[in-house]
Amino acid sequence: MAVAEKITDGLSRRAVLTGGLAGGFLLAFHLPVGAVNEPVQPPDQTDGKFAPNAFIRIDASGKTTLVMPQVEMGQGIYTAVAMILAEELDADFSSVVLEHAPANEKLYANPVFGIQATGGSTSVRAFWKPLRTAGATARAMLVQAAAQQWQVEPASCTTSNGEVTHAGSGVKLSYGALVDAANALAPPKDVALKDPRDFVLIGKPLKRFDTPDKVNGKTVYGIDAMLPGMKFATLAACPVFGGKVGKVDDSAAAKIPGVRTIVVLEDMVAVVGDHMWAAMKGLDALVVSWDEGENSRISSKDIWDNLRAASEKDGVVAKSEGDIAKGLSTGERLDASYELPFLAHATMEPLSATVHVKPDACEIWTGTQIMARVQSEAAKAVGLPVEKVIVNNHLLGGGFGRKLEPDMVVAAVRIAKHVDGPVKVVWTREEDIQHDVYRPVYRDTIAATLSDGEIVGLKYRVCGSSILARWLPPAFQKGIDIDAVDSAVDMPYDIPNFHVEYVRAEPPAVPTGFWRGVGPNNNVFAIECFMDELARKAGKDPVDFRRGMLTKNPRLKAALDLVAEKSNWGQPLAARVGRGVSAQPSFGSFIATVVEAEVDEQGEVNLRRVTTAVDTGIAVNPDTIMAQVEGGLIFGLTAALYGEITIDKGRVLQSNFNDYRMLRIDQAPKIEVHVINSGEAPGGIGETGVTAGPPALRNAILAATGVALRRLPIDRAMIAAQKKS
Repeated sequence: MAVAEKITDGLSRRAVLTGGLAGGFLLAFHLPVGAVNEPVQPPDQTDGKFAPNAFIRIDASGKTTLVMPQVEMGQGIYTAVAMILAEELDADFSSVVLEHAPANEKLYANPVFGIQATGGSTSVRAFWKPLRTAGATARAMLVQAAAQQWQVEPASCTTSNGEVTHAGSGVKLSYGALVDAANALAPPKDVALKDPRDFVLIGKPLKRFDTPDKVNGKTVYGIDAMLPGMKFATLAACPVFGGKVGKVDDSAAAKIPGVRTIVVLEDMVAVVGDHMWAAMKGLDALVVSWDEGENSRISSKDIWDNLRAASEKDGVVAKSEGDIAKGLSTGERLDASYELPFLAHATMEPLSATVHVKPDACEIWTGTQIMARVQSEAAKAVGLPVEKVIVNNHLLGGGFGRKLEPDMVVAAVRIAKHVDGPVKVVWTREEDIQHDVYRPVYRDTIAATLSDGEIVGLKYRVCGSSILARWLPPAFQKGIDIDAVDSAVDMPYDIPNFHVEYVRAEPPAVPTGFWRGVGPNNNVFAIECFMDELARKAGKDPVDFRRGMLTKNPRLKAALDLVAEKSNWGQPLAARVGRGVSAQPSFGSFIATVVEAEVDEQGEVNLRRVTTAVDTGIAVNPDTIMAQVEGGLIFGLTAALYGEITIDKGRVLQSNFNDYRMLRIDQAPKIEVHVINSGEAPGGIGETGVTAGPPALRNAILAATGVALRRLPIDRAMIAAQKKS
């Protein structure tokens, strides 16, 4: 079917519009093949440079290159990492160059996971000390080199903006002039880190490195990589989970101008063309009959029936304090259950990977959160040793946990094995949403007792899929998924008798994975909704009720006090307008949020205002923290209002943004973020807003209407029916 034909070289849309990547954000890529719209500069090239560790490269001209161990997907981590390194290095921040780290788990593994991965709001908190130590070590070596040259004590030297200065004489040497001398020194074992009072970069709202090129169109995402002779492909997998390809009639597709190859694999078909339009038209023209298999009988009802039955069983004890049986037998009891649906990731940048398979090598251009795992899984798919596979990573147009999976790259490699030359494989939005790795469905049951307005005992059982058992098996121990119980076992409230269980319940056929907010987005929702119901039962104000249980958690209490003040908590509101609160310690940060919402008689919700106070420790870049909380709130509130993936006959019913809705700009509320700089070690911030928004919104609806919703997305019909009853 393949037609031997020269493919005309081309540039990406962005490159055509902007003339490449000249100027602006300095970001190097490891591209031996030489993508025509990207610069070439291998990040692991250290010849003639001062390279005391995996993160810092300084050449004789003084150019300082900082290697980024985590990937940039909109969360501002490149700027934060650069600030941390440059702070301790005392580099000239205005002229540093940033590079992607290559796939190398020995050098760039995330200390939290033990593998090279970006996720779980761990980037700053995991690399805070390693990066500071790397910068301080390099600075100490440069100072020692200068002191030896001047024959003075290192203590008499200072550093600033890429220079070493002798305090007594005022003589200076640039870092570039010290490269050879510093390279001859052994790195010191222990170095002093700066006192936070001496920070000159950390704590300032510095402008992000990546913003200018994103604004003017110069940024190259994974989907934008262009190679000489590149072909384009798109694919269709069986719409039923686990289904296979039956028969394929490609006679019409082969006649489409520009179609070059039709690839038929066991579980998918792909059309390769001169351009994306030819590939898409060719795919539309294919007539495929699918072997749907036994999963074609599965529906959402089956999945929920199984989950609800599993949630009634005893689970593995994750934490237990006091005497839960005695606690639940004392006082007035309240029982509740909360449910969360499957969710898709729907990243703005569609899934894609460009692959060039040769007899003895494979090279990949993509955007991924797990470079080394992509490399190893691609090697398996192509049948080559890992060292023969090169992964070129890019800025990501959203990750949200979807790109913690290698499946899109593996599929592209399988297709590329049938293509002569490089091929860019792009998923349509429909294929993306209907073949995602979904946020699991959860059902959480809670029982608690109250005496004199205080909680005596609380039993919490979380029931859902274990992502870690598949994704990181060593982290799944004794039947407990530590992510699934995150923000449950460390519930912030003072409760004398406290018990948490976990029931693993895998949904039939449906693949599950991490979704922005991970385990806490389930547990914070259930627990914080329940706290509002308990407050009502106790006859207490929701903020006062929580505040009384936070004597051992002063950081969260301070955030709660601040958000109550800034949101005008307790001030009168109009009819059918309510304020709802949530408070949580998640991802090493402490956040309290108030949502103010109006609910009409048809159950439609108008978000009026969101106020958040967050203590994330030392605020590396306060502007980025505010942006991440704002974006996280919108992400979480969107899911609360609209997000749900449903299954019928073994296939996903949603397909695009018409039936998997996003919150629109005219629906976005006013958002106020108040950052508390407590001076503690930094916490995570990329997901705290996601988990904070939904329970605060639900509690606002409860305050406005008296309807206690216990399932997301919000049920407008239930709210409207309550009004009529």
